[in-house]
Amino acid sequence: MIKFFVFLLCSLSAASYAQTSSVSGTVLDVNGGIVRGAQVTLVADVPLSSRTVLSDDGGGFSFPSLVAGKFTITVTAAGLETASSAIVLQPEEKLVVPEFRLSPAATTTDVQVSVTQTELATEQLKAEVQQRVLGVLPNFYSSYIWDAAPLSSGQKYQLALRSIADPFAFVGTGIFAAAEQWQNTFPGYGGGAQGYAKRYGAAYADEALSRMIGSAVLPSLLHQDPRYFYRGSGSRKSRALYAISSAVICRADSGKLQPNYSYVVGAFAAGGISNLYHPANDRGVGLTIGNGFLNVGTHALDNLVREFLLRKLTPKVPGYAQGKP
Repeated sequence: MIKFFVFLLCSLSAASYAQTSSVSGTVLDVNGGIVRGAQVTLVADVPLSSRTVLSDDGGGFSFPSLVAGKFTITVTAAGLETASSAIVLQPEEKLVVPEFRLSPAATTTDVQVSVTQTELATEQLKAEVQQRVLGVLPNFYSSYIWDAAPLSSGQKYQLALRSIADPFAFVGTGIFAAAEQWQNTFPGYGGGAQGYAKRYGAAYADEALSRMIGSAVLPSLLHQDPRYFYRGSGSRKSRALYAISSAVICRADSGKLQPNYSYVVGAFAAGGISNLYHPANDRGVGLTIGNGFLNVGTHALDNLVREFLLRKLTPKVPGYAQGKP
């Protein structure tokens, strides 16, 4: 009888020791967003058995009290592709598996497309506002997803405000104002610190007005997309012509191409409003037309740089975003 109890105690102790391993991890989408309520299933190879949990509010999941061995983890979530991974668990190991990053699943009905488009636009916008050339210069208005979901009016305003409030916008304005001061552009502002401050304020106002009117107000009213859609394929000539023409031709929220009324009208409207704060001697039709054509011409040059250079210098572009298929 004593031997039986000794054997039983040893068996219980061994079982307790064997089940001290655990597996944990996190479920995210392809843009790094948290996926809550994902179904995570752990299947043991020997003996064949399974356990299932749901990811928590932080996207995390955990399987405690496991026996060492080989397992397969499968993760499923509504609207996202299924992912799986095979692991080998050692005794007393607290294994943290690499993040599961789930891609959007293909839609099957018109209703699902509508819902997914709205959700997808939000996720894509989150990725776009992380895009910075060399990790510094904002590259928010470049979409490297050719068939990106259209932005809502609120998202267009959000993107415009994010752009003009970005720290580099103030730095870039300072450099531009310094160049104007050096060349004595708009001499009515005078020189010295006061003249520089006036040039700085006018330059920032020019950019802010042009951005808000041409990239938020009018695109919302006219249902046009203010972003540049990176092409990335075709001959150099075709890509260059596409980039330049995108200054005056844009994509509607419906996906069709139309004249870029938003940016062109916005550029000249901002030029007209600039008469309110530029020196009296420089005001007039010439200032309106000059600023308007300057904005449109600069936009065409910006698009050329976006098409041929910025993609390579922007580190946080998702790997699946490669432009026109």
